[in-house]
Amino acid sequence: MSGGASPEVRLARAWLSRAVEPGSVDMWRFVLQVGPVEAAEALRSGVAPAGVQALVGQRVGTDLSAEDLYRAERCGGRLVVPEDDEWPAHSLHCLTVKAHELPLERRDQPDRTTALVPPLAMWVRGEADLAELVDRSVALVGSRASTAYGEHVAAELGSGLGERGWTTVSGGAFGIDAASHRGALAAGAPTVAVLACGIDRAYPSSHSALFARVLDEGLLVSEWPPGCAPLKHRFLVRNRIIAALTRGTVVVEAAARSGAQATANRARDLGKAVMAVPGPVTSAMSVGCHQLLREQERPVALVTSAAEVVEQVGRMGEDLAAPVERPSTPRDSLSDVARRVLDACPVRIGVPPERLAAVAGCEVVDVLRVLPVLELHDLVQWTGTGWRIRPQQAR
Repeated sequence: MSGGASPEVRLARAWLSRAVEPGSVDMWRFVLQVGPVEAAEALRSGVAPAGVQALVGQRVGTDLSAEDLYRAERCGGRLVVPEDDEWPAHSLHCLTVKAHELPLERRDQPDRTTALVPPLAMWVRGEADLAELVDRSVALVGSRASTAYGEHVAAELGSGLGERGWTTVSGGAFGIDAASHRGALAAGAPTVAVLACGIDRAYPSSHSALFARVLDEGLLVSEWPPGCAPLKHRFLVRNRIIAALTRGTVVVEAAARSGAQATANRARDLGKAVMAVPGPVTSAMSVGCHQLLREQERPVALVTSAAEVVEQVGRMGEDLAAPVERPSTPRDSLSDVARRVLDACPVRIGVPPERLAAVAGCEVVDVLRVLPVLELHDLVQWTGTGWRIRPQQAR
């Protein structure tokens, strides 16, 4: 499935994935310039440019690449690299473009581990093809401390997207992430969980059963090799992957300050569609969504259903959401004069057309013209002495 890369390239990228934390502009450009094998050899030998060498630090003497590949294979995983056919180059092209626009890092700047650069490699667990699975995918993200409302909406969106042939991508966390994955699984559709730890670790541990179900049809994906811990900063780093792999990001619930908002901002920076689900104005878990919807410079689409999500990310002019159905009544097709005559009709007693004309403010001939239409729609009836509202219409 991952054919394309030579063993030397795969070993080199496996080593780089452990030696270097993802998100460095300088490291990505160095590997792109000299190649992964040469980059790994230069870093091990200490002859790489100083700024790049410093990114490896004390990890330079550790080589667990072969062991990492073996551990991944044992748990049903693999390392997918840019040289493989399975690499989602089309989806990640936005990161490549953004990385070329970024300025070089400077030693006097704080560490920028959230830079929008492509991953050097991705560890993948599951039978599905990564590139195919994310080709038509949407990210569903939100708060870990979600409400019942948010979880219900996330599950409905995940299920609806799955029924329409779209893959749901999320982070596998508590709350909205888990509800999104479960919604897709309930529809028998694949889903992808992008992790901030090794693919052989279930984090949170209580989601081990959920991840096992994800692997039946979908994938677990991570930039970190097997065994790596879910350190706090890694969640922000992986958010760019969730945003980049998908055609758009939907924020279901988010507090005023949340990782879901960070993912939405990453998606906007990459030129991807960003959507938000409105919530109760009294809910603290919907403040972030409402803030996104209020922004004027970079508009965010308001969505309430899977059909509306697909309309934003699907084919222009084809994947359109159906118009909202509204109840119709016979009054909808009436002319203005007919509505006025109908409103002039009494409920209990029948009155002559002259009386209706006086109340409706029109000519008698107009009343006589519209009364047959009203009778045809079962809105009025003749009592023998005049016209009145039909009893069922009065109720």
